[in-house]
Amino acid sequence: MEITVLKGIGDKTAGLFHKLHIDTAEELTHYYPRDYESFAAPTGLAEAALDEIAAVSGQIRGNVATRHVRGLSITTFEAVCADGVLHLTYFNMPYLKNSLKKDARYVFRGVLRKKGSRYVMEQAKMYKPEEYGEMAGKLLPLYSVTKGLSSNTVAKAVRQALSAVDLSEDYLPGEIRSAENFYPYEEALKQIHFPESRDTLIKARERLVFDEFLLFILMVRRMKDDNAGLTNGCPMIEVAETARLIEALPYRLTNAQQKVWGEIRNDLASTHTMNRLIQGDVGSGKTILAFLALVMCAANGYQGALMAPTEVLAAQHYETLRQMKERYHLPIRPVLLTGSTSAKDRRLICEQIENGEADVVLGTHALIQDRVTYRRLALVITDEQHRFGVRQRESLAKKGRDVHVLVMSATPIPRTLAIILYGDLHISVLDEVPANRLPIKSCVVNASYRDTAYRFIEKEVAAGRQAYVICPMVEEGDMEELENVVSYTAKLREKLDPSVQVASLHGKMKAAEKNRIMEAFAAKQIDVLVSTTVIEVGINVPNATVMMVENAERFGLAQLHQLRGRVGRGSEQSYCIFMSGRDNPETMARLKILNESEDGFYIASQDLKLRGPGDLFGIRQSGDLRFELADIFQDSALLQKASVWADRLLAREALTTGEIYAPLRKRLEKAVTNEVDFRTI
Repeated sequence: MEITVLKGIGDKTAGLFHKLHIDTAEELTHYYPRDYESFAAPTGLAEAALDEIAAVSGQIRGNVATRHVRGLSITTFEAVCADGVLHLTYFNMPYLKNSLKKDARYVFRGVLRKKGSRYVMEQAKMYKPEEYGEMAGKLLPLYSVTKGLSSNTVAKAVRQALSAVDLSEDYLPGEIRSAENFYPYEEALKQIHFPESRDTLIKARERLVFDEFLLFILMVRRMKDDNAGLTNGCPMIEVAETARLIEALPYRLTNAQQKVWGEIRNDLASTHTMNRLIQGDVGSGKTILAFLALVMCAANGYQGALMAPTEVLAAQHYETLRQMKERYHLPIRPVLLTGSTSAKDRRLICEQIENGEADVVLGTHALIQDRVTYRRLALVITDEQHRFGVRQRESLAKKGRDVHVLVMSATPIPRTLAIILYGDLHISVLDEVPANRLPIKSCVVNASYRDTAYRFIEKEVAAGRQAYVICPMVEEGDMEELENVVSYTAKLREKLDPSVQVASLHGKMKAAEKNRIMEAFAAKQIDVLVSTTVIEVGINVPNATVMMVENAERFGLAQLHQLRGRVGRGSEQSYCIFMSGRDNPETMARLKILNESEDGFYIASQDLKLRGPGDLFGIRQSGDLRFELADIFQDSALLQKASVWADRLLAREALTTGEIYAPLRKRLEKAVTNEVDFRTI
C-alpha cells in the first residue's frame, strides 16, 4: 500500500518520506519513535531538578534584547516565576524580540541550570498555559525527520497507517506469546507508537525487541547450517611473503596477534572453509591481520576483498596497503572501488577484477554490486562487522565459490552474547594492545567544567594538535536538553579563539561532503571537529589528542569507549573528557567506570550490569549491530531468551515444516533485521 493513500500525503510529502526510506504504509508502521516526550506539571524553580528538563510557569518582564556576536544572534530576557526569576537565552532566534510581549505568561520547558545564584535556561520551548495543559501527563512520540517533515506530521501518518494496514496476522507462534506474556503483534505496534503509559510502552518494546533478536538469530543459524562442513574450495599453503612481512614490520606483533594470525593461517590451509570473527578492542591491531590474510591469499593465486563501511576508511586501508606493497615489495596488485569512483575508473577497475589482474580489492558496498565480477575470489573480509547486515556479508561471499570469510569488529561484546550473535562464526579475541600506546587520560565532569575544557582544547590546538567534540543530536529538535552539532558548532566558534578552525560533521550530510570534511580534518586543515557518532567508524588521525563527549550520560559505556578510541593513535598524550548533562551520583558513578579501565570487554560487561530494560529514553546506545529497537547490552536478557526459543524452533524443524510456523517462515524470508542502508553511513 503506497504511502500516498494516506490522507494528507501527496507527492511532495511522499518524497520527504522517501528520504527516510519509507514508501509504503506498512514501512511506516515499523518506523519507530526515536524517543518520547513526557510533559510533567509545571513546578517552581526551587523544586525543579537541576540539569534536567523542567517546566516552569513565568511572566515576561522587562525588554527582550538581541545582540550579535561573530554572526550569532543571542536573544535574552527574564521571566518572573512564583519563587524567583528565570533568565532565558535563545541563539539565532532574533524574531523573538518582536513576537514576545512584556507581562505575557508562558510555560518555559527546557534544561534548568543554575549559574551562581541565577536560574537559567537556553533554547527553552515556550507554551501558552492552556496549550501546555492539554499535553500534561501524556507520552508523545518523537520521530527522526528530514528537513520539511515534522515529527508531528510523521505521527499523524503513522496513526493512519496503523488503521489502514492489516496487522492481524501474528507471525510469532502462540506458544511463545503465551509463555512470555507478550503483546499480540498489532497491539505491540500500536503501543510502541502511541503508548497509553510507560508500562505499556515497555511491554510493547519487549515484544518487538524479542522479534528482532529471534529473526536475526534464526537467520544466523540458517547461515551456520549452510556453511557447516563446506569443503575448502580455495585451499592455500603457507607462504614466505607473510613471514617476511611480519619480520619487516617496524613493530612486533603482540602475543594475541600472533595467536590469531595462526588461527587464520590454519583456517585458510585447512580442509574446510573459514568463517571467523576477529573481535578486538580499539587499537588492538586487527587491520594488519587482515592485510596478512590478503597477502597469503594473493600469493596463492587467488583474489581477496576487504569491505569497509565508509569510503574514507576504505581509502585509508588502500593507501596503507599500497605503501606497504612498495616498502616491503609485496607481490600484490591492490585496487580501490567505492561509490564515488568515476565511471571511467570503475570500468577499468572492474575489468582488472574480472580478468584477475587485480588480486586485492578494497572498497565499500560497491564491491557487492551486480556489475562487479571476480575471477578467483577466495577471501572476503568485512571491517567493522557491526556496520554490515547479514545479507551484505552473504552477498559479498557469494561473489565467489565456497569463499573464506573473515569479519572484524571493535565492539567489545561479552563472549556469552557474541556466541549468540555470531553463531555462524568461530571467534578469535585480540585482548592486548601494542606496548607503545600511551594510555588515554580520561575524566568525567559536569557542565560547570565546560569553559575549562574549552581552554584546554585551545591549548592543545595551539600546540599543533586537534580535537573532536561529540554531540548526540544533529540539529536542534524536540530533545532540547541535548547538545546538537549545528548549534554547538556556532557556539564553539564564539567561545574559542578566532584562529581555531571549527567544522561540523553528521550523518545527514551527503557522502561527498562527509568525505571532504574527514579528509580535511586528517590533513590538519580543521582544528576542532564537532560531530555526531558518525566518526565512531572513521579515519586514523594520529594528531587528534582530545575527545570531548557532550551529554555522555545518554550513551552506552561501550559506545563511549569506542569513541574514545578515535584519539590516542599517535605518540602524544591523549585525553578524553566525558561531559555529563546530569550531575546525579548514579549517572556520574556509571560514567566513572571509563576512568577505571581501557579494557573494552570489562567496560562492556559493566555496561551489561548497569543498563536496565526500563531505560528507554536515551539515544541509540551501543555501537554494535544495527537493530531497529534492540540494544544487545540493555536487552541482553531478551537476546538470551530469543536464543533459547530459536533452538527449540529449529529442533522442531519449524523453518521447514508445520502449518503453525508458516507465518514465521514467511516473515523470515523478508526479514531485514540488522540490514544497513549505506546511503545513511
